[in-house]
Amino acid sequence: MPDPIKLMRIYTDEAAYFGDRKVFEIVAERARSAGLAGATVLQALVGFGHTPHLHRRHVLNDDQSLIVELLDHDSKLRAFLKTLADLEHLGPVTLEAVEVLRWPDTASAPA
Repeated sequence: MPDPIKLMRIYTDEAAYFGDRKVFEIVAERARSAGLAGATVLQALVGFGHTPHLHRRHVLNDDQSLIVELLDHDSKLRAFLKTLADLEHLGPVTLEAVEVLRWPDTASAPA
């Protein structure tokens, strides 16, 4: 059975830090280093999670809810998640099947 393409979503917020670096930036950088097919960080206008605190978009506030979306084969995403075990302030992580309509040929992609 072939290794299906999946979509992983990692929920966090803009104010989440690991040391002096933002968690979402670390996740995106690690995803690139791991050779994942793609990563996108999405910023929410409004959101809340495990606490009733409402995260809202505001000019002077960097506490917005974020989702990091990762796209690759199921096995690569599951292995990648293990590399994030040292990061605090990660919210739920979901993994779902997606229908891929186009998948670029990585052999011909520029380095």
